[in-house]
Amino acid sequence: MKNYLLIVFAVLLLGCKNENSNINTSNIEADVNGLSADEIINKSIEVSGGEKFKMSSLKFEFRDVYYQALRKNHEFLLVRILVKDNDSIFDMLSNVGFERYDNKDFVKLEDSIAKTYEASVNSVHYFSVLPYGLNDEAVNKTLLKPEEIKGKDYYKIKVTFSQEGGGEDYEDVFVYWIDKVSFKLEYLAYSYNEESGVGMRFREAYNERYINGLRFVDYNNYKTKDKSIILENLGKAFENNQLELLSKIELKNLEVQLINN
Repeated sequence: MKNYLLIVFAVLLLGCKNENSNINTSNIEADVNGLSADEIINKSIEVSGGEKFKMSSLKFEFRDVYYQALRKNHEFLLVRILVKDNDSIFDMLSNVGFERYDNKDFVKLEDSIAKTYEASVNSVHYFSVLPYGLNDEAVNKTLLKPEEIKGKDYYKIKVTFSQEGGGEDYEDVFVYWIDKVSFKLEYLAYSYNEESGVGMRFREAYNERYINGLRFVDYNNYKTKDKSIILENLGKAFENNQLELLSKIELKNLEVQLINN
């Protein structure tokens, strides 16, 4: 399987289109220390590994599913492998789009189904490397009022996405709490659309580790039963024990390799 993946990576990367990922500098607000949302995110990305993410190969398992990410400058390949009995389903998202293979056979999907699988693959990879990715062109950042959680001071940044380039879930809204001293991302919350309305989650980072200079964390994943609590107030709701632990987001068997130019 690993040898097959290496071949697929090589072929797809050769066919990838170069996609410029420009920093969104539309936010010019600054906090009392003179830092804008962009500057805070830049510092957070830097302490988490910075440019090393752009030239990296990551492997991990999440909920018994195998994932691999290959990034080379502005080219990327995000993979999910579902193994059942003797069959392996390969979902692959790259600069050229989304593709599914059953073992080595290409699977043609309806557009709506393909977009659902694409969003699912992208979501896991998106969370795995945060705050890397928060400077993508479709990201819109707004600096909110700083907040204290459990005795520590945090920058608080709201993130929305432009429809163009924002993916299937572009309407999702995120809030990030970044430590004012270390600039590490320690909490996040997000809202998402579901059949019954808008759902919300709050995540608390733990189990921080650096592998080859890249920072990774796991998360305690919380929900709220109180629909009156708005997204921006989930940090205080967490501090006041108003949230319920729903699950744990754990990346297992992490492997990181840095790629030379």
